[in-house]
Amino acid sequence: MIEVKNVTKKYANITAVNNISFSVNDGEIIGFLGPNGAGKTTTMNMITGFIEPTEGQIIVNGYDILKKSKKAKKQIGYMPEGVPLYTELTVKEFINYMAELKLLKGEEKKKSVEKTIEETGLSDVKNKLIRNLSRGYKQRTSLAGALVGNPDVIILDEPTVGLDPKQITEIRSLIKELGKNHTVILSSHILSEVSQICERVIIINNGKIVAIDTPENLEKKTKEKNTLIVTVEDPKGNMESLKEKVEEIEEIKLLKNNEDNTKQYAITSNNQVDLRKILFEVLPKEEITIFELKKNEATLEEAFIKLIDSNDDEPQIIEEKSKEDKKKENKEKKQKEKEEKRKNKENKKEKGGKK
Repeated sequence: MIEVKNVTKKYANITAVNNISFSVNDGEIIGFLGPNGAGKTTTMNMITGFIEPTEGQIIVNGYDILKKSKKAKKQIGYMPEGVPLYTELTVKEFINYMAELKLLKGEEKKKSVEKTIEETGLSDVKNKLIRNLSRGYKQRTSLAGALVGNPDVIILDEPTVGLDPKQITEIRSLIKELGKNHTVILSSHILSEVSQICERVIIINNGKIVAIDTPENLEKKTKEKNTLIVTVEDPKGNMESLKEKVEEIEEIKLLKNNEDNTKQYAITSNNQVDLRKILFEVLPKEEITIFELKKNEATLEEAFIKLIDSNDDEPQIIEEKSKEDKKKENKEKKQKEKEEKRKNKENKKEKGGKK
């Protein structure tokens, strides 16, 4: 659906985006992350055709954004950051105006506007002036402007910024619904939001891609330690000497003393070791009663911080190959091995004949 190939954007002596490449599949919801000034908005502006890349190629639904600009832009609906709206218009007037900019006419325009108003939950406020709307409804109106005309690709820049928790939940649900019929690129500073909504994540820093993968894989791959949170009753204080008896334990840290005389500890081991089974065997022998034991899971926030704090020039994590790619690779490998065996047999026959 979207292919970004070796794209660079320079402003005089400043390189805002530096030779990035990635693809977004049809019907996928992608999270686009990075700190301020990382190149996120510049990249999205290049995908929409708002600015031109200095080098490289961007293809949207088969159309080159530079060579076939009109056809490529027709595939895209863009909701910019900051909710730029014409506040003197009503909601319906604004969506009509956006439909006209997309060259919709007559009955097609009417049906598209009505459908978009319904999809974005704006029916009750469609005749109200935009200036009189709440922030949440303004956000929905901006989203409706992107959606009208039913583009294949929806690009959303910080769609929930400034909203209250209820409004954030509503917009998130709306974006999930959009993912059923559209390809969605979502830029956000709220990493928990990305974890909940997006199937894959692209992280950019200093104009370069530092990671592409699913939120789950990013969390796993950047996690160096396994940490268990354990609540125990330990009348004899044997937890203090547990590290000496279990060699897999790297650290035991007391987190808090509870009112019921239990204690909560963080027990850390190497990422390759799962301590749960060991603790269930060892603690009862040490007269320690387990009240609660749970894994301290890694978060996308931790992965994000670790990745952007790295000074490596090369991407640290790139998504795992798809099953199809792996099958193709294995098939090619087997064919290569078969060909080598055949050549070896032929060489042996030739040597035998010469003798």
